Amino acid sequence: MLWVRPALALAGATIAVAGCGASGSTAAPAKTSAAPVATTAPVGIDTTGPLVARSAAVVNAPTRIARTAAGPVGYREVGTGSPVLLVMGLGGTMDDWQPAFVAALAADHRVVVFDNAGVGQTGTVPSPLSITGMANQASALISTLGLGRTAVLGWSMGGMIAQALAVLHPAQVSRLVLAATQAGTGHALPVPAAAGAAAASADPATVLSVLFPPDQAAAEKTYVIGILRYPDFYPAPRAVVAAQALAVKQWIAGKDPAGRQIGQLRVPTLVADGTVDQLDPVANDRLLAATVPGAKLILYPGAGHAFLFQDLVSFLSAVQGFLG
Repeated sequence: MLWVRPALALAGATIAVAGCGASGSTAAPAKTSAAPVATTAPVGIDTTGPLVARSAAVVNAPTRIARTAAGPVGYREVGTGSPVLLVMGLGGTMDDWQPAFVAALAADHRVVVFDNAGVGQTGTVPSPLSITGMANQASALISTLGLGRTAVLGWSMGGMIAQALAVLHPAQVSRLVLAATQAGTGHALPVPAAAGAAAASADPATVLSVLFPPDQAAAEKTYVIGILRYPDFYPAPRAVVAAQALAVKQWIAGKDPAGRQIGQLRVPTLVADGTVDQLDPVANDRLLAATVPGAKLILYPGAGHAFLFQDLVSFLSAVQGFLG
C-alpha cells in the first residue's frame, strides 16, 4: 500500500530538504505544474552520463491515454527492449515510482507505468472494485499497447494485481516480480491495524514511518526528493483509495477467486521484501514464495515496505538478473 505522494504534496520541498505514442493512445490533458525540486540519487547509482538523461526522460515522459477495451488508461513509457510493466500499490500514482528506479530498468527494457482504475486519467471499472477487475484492466492495457508477453513488477497492492494478471491472462506474462505483497489464498496475515492506520495518515512523516525504518533517513530523503521531481501532482481520489483498501482485504482473505489460484502459476517468479516491513509481515513473503511453484525469495535485512528504494541498487541488480 502506498499513498505517500498526496501527503508529501502538503509538505512540498520542506520534507525533501529536511529529511511514446502507441497504437490506440492519445496525449492526456495537462495538469497543474508543481515547483521543481533539487535532485539526488541513491548511493551506488551512477549520477553521470546515460542515467542522468534516462532519469530526465522518466520525469518528463508525457502521460498518454490508451483507449482499451476496459476503458481509458493513463500511462507513460520510457526505454526500449523487452517490455516491463510496473504496477503501483494502494493509493499511489505513476509519480510514486522513484525516477532512478525506472531509469535503471529503462536502460535495457521498454518500461511502462500506469495508473490503476479511477486514478489520474484512468477510467473506473465496474463496482465493487476488486484486484481481479484491476488486473483485467491491466491486461487490456497490455493488449492495446501491443506489449505481448511482458515481465510484470508489482509493489504491494500492485503485486496482488500482478498475481491476478498472471492467473487470468497467463499468455501475457513472461515473468513476475512481487514486491512487498501478499498471497490471495486466505492464509496470509492481515495488514497490522496500527501500521495500516499510520499509512493512511494525513501526516507525511507518519506515512513515511511505515515505508522506511527509523534508521533509514537518508534513503527516505532520497526517495522523497526523487518523486517530487515529477512536475505535475495529482492525488488518488479518497473514494478510490477506500475502494482499493476493501479490494486488498478481500484478496488477503481469499475472497477474490484469482487469489486462490496462484498455486497454479507456471511463470518464473521473484518474491522480495524487507525483513522489517510493517505493512506486510515477513511470514507472508515466505508463504507467497512457497505457494507459487518455483518462486525465488529474497529478503533484505533491516528494510521496510519501501525496500525496493531503500536497497535500490541491490534490488535492481536482482531484478535485472532475473529478467535477463
